[in-house]
Order: sequence, then structure tokens, then C-alpha cells
Amino acid sequence: MTTDDTPVWFITGCSTGLGRALATAVLEDGGRAAVTARDPGQVKDLAARHGDRALPLRLDVTDQDHVKEAVARAESTFGRIDVLVNNAGYGYLAAIEEGEDHEVRALFETNVLGLVDVTKAVLPGMRARRSGHIVNVSSLGGLAAFGATGYYHATKFAVEGLSESLAAEVAPLGVKVTIVEPSGFRTNWSGPSMRESSLRIDDYAQTAGVRRAATLATYGNQPGDPERAAQAIITVVGADEPPLRLLLGRAAYDVASARLDTLRTGFDAWRDLTLSADFPE
Repeated sequence: MTTDDTPVWFITGCSTGLGRALATAVLEDGGRAAVTARDPGQVKDLAARHGDRALPLRLDVTDQDHVKEAVARAESTFGRIDVLVNNAGYGYLAAIEEGEDHEVRALFETNVLGLVDVTKAVLPGMRARRSGHIVNVSSLGGLAAFGATGYYHATKFAVEGLSESLAAEVAPLGVKVTIVEPSGFRTNWSGPSMRESSLRIDDYAQTAGVRRAATLATYGNQPGDPERAAQAIITVVGADEPPLRLLLGRAAYDVASARLDTLRTGFDAWRDLTLSADFPE
């Protein structure tokens, strides 16, 4: 165990995409990081380049034994975990009626329950030190929903709610929480990492079906740069007063802002009926 004061990061889902870009950036900036992946062979090159500042670990976030072992290894190696980044997750394309039970449950196990298990494993150390920062990678899809990705949105809306509650609970303990909400970034999310329902119902061809095809067509052409996103996350973690939410990408800002306007318009349109539901004063 080291007494080095250099911040220690624990990042899930480092084999590709944003997780790998973030792990690389942290290490290149001189930080220390537990870089995790279901196949640790995919992150061993980081240890080869950065020596004992990088700790490659096997971690399937749906396996509680993996979670406990990985967190314990990181804490015993580095002495603590200062920054937890819950990044592991993936997408699933299906109209709601087309959703396959086993795929939907697996999606929630990874995107929601895996995040919860890792967070619960790391929190005791942060509470004891009265310091730490938890970064939960949600999505623009945690603020606005579209056809064909309803189950994915459901997982990310869950992450948003969990993170808001967590932030309120741990703020007095010196622990910060940030929800990261990217739009389309040039990762494997809409390509090799994407899962699809094998069931297709003709009645949804012009709604969910069209969006399935459009989503897959973005692969390799997404406007978001994972390396720039990684630097943005590092900037937020280093801020004295980090935001609860960090939108990433122009589309995220534009769509989320339009969503706010739509919500306000709908609330105002039905205001009188809304207020009529209370007991009369």
C-alpha cells in the first residue's frame, strides 16, 4: 500500500469508449487508476505504459463477488479510492412490446444494479475519510426519451433518480456526486456494444423500427469526441464546486434545453387542473 497523495480513480467499463479514454487521460495526467473490464487483458496495456499507477482488474459489475474483490484490491493497492466513475453500461434496441424479458433484466442488472453494487462497495471508505467524488455516467437519454430505446432510457432515468438521492445523502459527509449526460459520442455504443431485440412487430416499423436503423447508422459518425469528454470529466472532478449534472456534447445541450421548454409548456397548459386536485383552501 502506498501513501502517495495522487488521487486514485476507480473506473468501470475501461475496455473501450469513454471508460478507456478517461482511464488513459487520468493516467497520462499523472493520476492513479484502477482500470476495470470484464476481460482484464483489454486494459493490461495501460499498466504496461504507466507502471504501478495503473491497476488492471477483472470486473463484471453484475457479479457481486467481482465487485467486492475489485474494490478491495484497489483499496489495498492504493490505500483508498478518491473518485469512482460508474461508466459500465450498454444500449438495447426494441419497441417496448418487442422487449425480451431476459435482455431487459440483463440491461437493468448492468446499467442500474451493477452501478448500485459498485457504489455501495466504495462508499464506506469515502464516508470514513469524509471525502470522495462519485461520477455516474448517465446519458442525454436519462433526460429525454425516444422510440426504440425505451428500456435503455428506463435504466438511465433510474440512474438520474438514484444519483440525485445519493447526492443529497452524502453531501454532508464530504462526498460529491456528478451525473454525466453525453449525447452521441464516437464509441461502440451504437455499434458492436449495442444489443437488439430479435422480435420485430410490423406495427412499429415506422416508429421504433425507423429509429433502430437511424441509431445503428450513427456508428462511426457520432460528433462527440471521447477524449474531449474525458478531459471535461477530469475538469469537473477537479472543481471546487462541481455540478450535479454535466451535459456533454452540443446535441445534449440543445435537446436537454428543448426538453425543459417542453416540460414547462405542458405544466403550464394544465396548471388549473393540476391545482384543482388539492383540498379546497
